[in-house]
Amino acid sequence: MLDIAEELHRWCGRGLPFAVATVVATGGSAPRQPGAALAVDGEGNVIGSVSGGCVEGAVYDLCREALSGDGPGTLLERFGYSDEDAFAVGLTCGGELDILIQRVDPAARPELAGALAASVAGEAAAVARVVGGPADLLGRALLVRGDGTRDGSLGDPERDRTAGAEAHAMLEAGRTGTVTIGADGSRCGEPLTLLVESSVPPPRLLVFGAIDFAAALVRAGRFLGYRVTVCDARPVFATPLRFPEADELVVDWPHRYLDREVQAGRLDGRTAICVLTHDAKFDVPLLQRALRLPVAYVGAMGSRRTHLERLDKLRDAGLGELDLSRLHSPIGLDLGARTPEETALSIAAEIVAHRYGGSGAPLTGARTPIHPVPPSPHRRLGPPAA
Repeated sequence: MLDIAEELHRWCGRGLPFAVATVVATGGSAPRQPGAALAVDGEGNVIGSVSGGCVEGAVYDLCREALSGDGPGTLLERFGYSDEDAFAVGLTCGGELDILIQRVDPAARPELAGALAASVAGEAAAVARVVGGPADLLGRALLVRGDGTRDGSLGDPERDRTAGAEAHAMLEAGRTGTVTIGADGSRCGEPLTLLVESSVPPPRLLVFGAIDFAAALVRAGRFLGYRVTVCDARPVFATPLRFPEADELVVDWPHRYLDREVQAGRLDGRTAICVLTHDAKFDVPLLQRALRLPVAYVGAMGSRRTHLERLDKLRDAGLGELDLSRLHSPIGLDLGARTPEETALSIAAEIVAHRYGGSGAPLTGARTPIHPVPPSPHRRLGPPAA
């Protein structure tokens, strides 16, 4: 649901009911992950997607029924492939989808409206909805903010505390998925399955080196949803005119800027660092620090000869082989890129492949899953322990 938060937030502002269908669980080759959503307003307008086109028509009809009152206001529906019903529901690609369809009246569901508002504002928040358990609890929701405060209720204080703790842990990890609470001996009552959707600020892409390749990479990073910073020590190159699409432009020595960001706790386990300066006096002190941080990705531009010389300098600076093994250099995937835009695509593709554990190999003829389950690190970095 939070993946279409901006439009749903506007719908909430109108105060009119709408229906939202959210992917709860997937199996097989289902193309969308838990949390993907499709919503329909009272006029029949539709936004979002739950299957990339496979079952959209059937889900749309269920949303319309939930809005009209002809069907239940909240239901859990499973779509799966079989010879008999594949074409009836359009799920011809195989796989299974469990989808929660829910009518939302903004005034009556402030916890959902609050989750949408927090997501649009770029604040850390998670919403936990009951997707398995007693029928009378289906769709109940709990909003958990970054500071641990909660809105809404799942009907029991102990259940709320337990669900709140689980949701907050998933929020800290930046994860969306299901979790089960309550079991024999638990004070939470009978087991409940919750879909927890996390909304965290956009991941950061730090681009060091104000060159033409950097300008293209800024555009690629923005397209992928990153908050992009460009840093260069040379004020004549690091100008708004050359980088109008950067979220932040910094004139400073790269390693000093990185130190400040770490001390301020503004980097986390989703951060990607791209070093395009191609100059040892900038590269070495910057990479000496970056390769010791638990960020998602560190890449550096340069020829293979430059890469080998850089490794020797980094070894002389005290880095071990484990640290050096984290460096993606020469940066990017082998696409045969020539232009700055093609090179930016190569770098962006490597960042995505590394984020989700992709091989970068063609899918044609491959036997690996098309949509592997990604790791979801989200650990904020602060000053090193004393």
